Parts: sequence; structure tokens; C-alpha cells
Amino acid sequence: MKVVSSRWMQVVGVSCLVVVVAVAFSLSGCPPKPEPTPPGPMPPGPVKPAKPAPTGEPVKIGAIFSVTGPASPLGDPEKKTVELLVEQINADGGVLGRPLEVIVKDDKSEPTEAVLAVKDLIEGEEVVAVIGPSRTPTTMAIKDICQEAAVPLVSCAAGRTITDPVATYVFAVPQTNTLAVEACFDYLEREGIDQAAFIYAANSYGEDGYNNAKVIAAERGVELVTVETFGGEDTDMTAQLTKIKAKSPGAIVCWGTNPGPAIVCKNAQTLGIDVPMLQSHGVANMKFIELAGDAANGVQLPAGRLIVYDQISPDDPQKAVLDEFAAAYKAKYDKPPNTFAGHAYDALWITVNALEAAGEVDRAKVRDAVEQTEEFVGTAGIFNYSAEDHNGLTAEAFVWVKIVDGNWMLSE
Repeated sequence: MKVVSSRWMQVVGVSCLVVVVAVAFSLSGCPPKPEPTPPGPMPPGPVKPAKPAPTGEPVKIGAIFSVTGPASPLGDPEKKTVELLVEQINADGGVLGRPLEVIVKDDKSEPTEAVLAVKDLIEGEEVVAVIGPSRTPTTMAIKDICQEAAVPLVSCAAGRTITDPVATYVFAVPQTNTLAVEACFDYLEREGIDQAAFIYAANSYGEDGYNNAKVIAAERGVELVTVETFGGEDTDMTAQLTKIKAKSPGAIVCWGTNPGPAIVCKNAQTLGIDVPMLQSHGVANMKFIELAGDAANGVQLPAGRLIVYDQISPDDPQKAVLDEFAAAYKAKYDKPPNTFAGHAYDALWITVNALEAAGEVDRAKVRDAVEQTEEFVGTAGIFNYSAEDHNGLTAEAFVWVKIVDGNWMLSE
């Protein structure tokens, strides 16, 4: 049993297309080369009959997002994405012929609230799976709970520790911190920078970024001339940046999610620090630019393609997915989706696809189907899960972006 399509409702049409292509190639003596199948409009042809309206008891999936609190720039668009997709899925026949219900809980950006939420979803609502939470600290707070309860968890957070080591019931959709840190050090290598300062949020996301940076810096021959931290509630990092400035690094790498990284940029500008400022993919949303103001200009980071979807080549295998999702999101909410909206898109579709592949609402079978996901074209990249890899992405999932005049620009 393999989950190969990006949308379960397109399996029949795509299969027919593959047969036609295979016959054509066999006649020419050349074997066909399989390509990832992105979701999007069906090829021209007969009008597809409308599916009957879903009936029966709803299929329940739980979702935990930071809808309020400091991480609301992540959780609010994730909630909005789920609401959009539930409408689309139910309008197209639901899941297994039944209506889909996603029960969203707000963890208020707090690990303790995430624990309360997941227990209610598992024990009270008896959901078949959980998507989210939005952040690494909240995900880590519920990881063992889902594993012990044998409930599939598809996280929207990027900490490497979520999926490494592998827990059989725990998956994630963002590009990992490991991939992101490697991308930052690729930039340092390209620019010939062999000394850098590292500043990070004192939480599991920031710590995971730093732990990766220590290893990768040693491998790449880059000296971390100083390492500083900041708290999630800190409102001024001038003291840390004054220490950094005294070390004259060739670049600064900052690891965290808003608002801290925006404050780092503003304080660095005030101090007249004029070296490249690299950020993690945890700030890949317009809220970061709003918070940092003019100090955001020049910031560079690795990010998924969604925040620059309109600059992506038409030949990119993700292009159709990005364009379709962005158009639907903008039509409903009058603004483009950010990276974190995309994480909810990927997490929900992977779970829905797994339900269809499993053929029933069974937690263990859904887990197996998620793990067997192949060539799913999502917003963060092309996913290939396995028993050894519950993140499923490679370095190809990133592009390098730069903020220019208050806008995200593709820098490659």
C-alpha cells in the first residue's frame, strides 16, 4: 500500500494519464520516466461527475495550533488553511464518503496548553490523527503522549528532535533545522565567511538550531566566535549584540521565531552592525517584516517556495500546487498564505491521503499509510517518508531568499 498521489481524488485521472504515456513510450522503445504528480486542475477531457455529498458520521482529525499568543503568526494561518481545506474536501465528497471534521484547539503558544489539548482530542474526541502543533516546544510536549497512545501526529514544527530519533507515530512536514542550518553554512561558504556569531532563542527550537550549528560549523571549518541567547519574552537584545559586535564576525546567524528575531535585527541596526544577517526558516512570514521594519531589509534565509511562489519557475514540480493553494487562500482571506499556512496544507493532505489509502478510520492503518507516502507534492517540498525518515524532505525543499524593500525575493 503506497500513498503516491498528491490528492486522493485525482488517482483515477492520473492513473489513466500514466497508462497513455507508458504505451506511447513503449511503442518508441523508451521507458517512461515517472514524475511527481502535483495536485491541480485535471487535464482537459470529459467533465468529471460530481461526487455524492458525504454522509454518515464525520471522520475526526484533531489539530493543535498556536492561534493566539506569541506564535499566532504561525498558528492563525494554519487554522485558516484547515478551514479552507475542509470546505474543499467536503465539497468534493469528503473522506471515505464521510464528512471530514477537523477539531482545532488553540494551545496559546504554551506547551502546557498543548498537553491539555491533545489529551482532550485523543480521549474525549477520539480523533484518528492529530496535525500540528505549530512550534517545536509545543510539539515536543505532546510527542510522547501521541506515541504512547498510538495516535498519528503530523507536526507543523521544524525541530530535528521531533523526528530524530524516529518515533513510529510521529511525523513532521517542515524542512528540519538540520537542513536549514546546512543551507546557512552553504551561504557562508559561498561568500568566503569563516567566522560567524550565533544567537538563538532559549527554547527547544533555538537549541536544536544551535546544536546543529555546532556540528556543521566544525565540519565546514567555520568558527563561531561567540554564541548568545535570548528569552521568548525578551524585548531588547542590545547587550547580546554589543558582545557580538565586539567579536567582529563576518556574519550573524539568528535562530528563533517571532518576535525575538525581529528585535535582534532592529537592535543590530541601531548598533550599526553591518554584516550579513541570516535567519532561520522560522521567520518566513510577513509578520517578521512588519515587526522588524526597515531592519528586515537585507536579511537572508533558507525558505520553502511558498513565500515566493509567484517567482518560482513554471517548470518547477511544485509550481502548480503553490499557485493553486495561494489563489484559493487569497480568494478566501484576501491575503497570500505564508510558510506556516503551507505546513497545515501539507499536514492535512498527507493525513487525508493516508485515510483514503488505509480504507478505514483506523489509527494504526493510517500511521502505516502516512509512513508509506511517496512523491507527495506539497508546499514545503516533495515528500518521501519511510520507516527511517519521518520528515521526508531533502535540501531541494529550500530556496534562498532575501528581503528587499520590505518584500521576499528569490535570491538564487
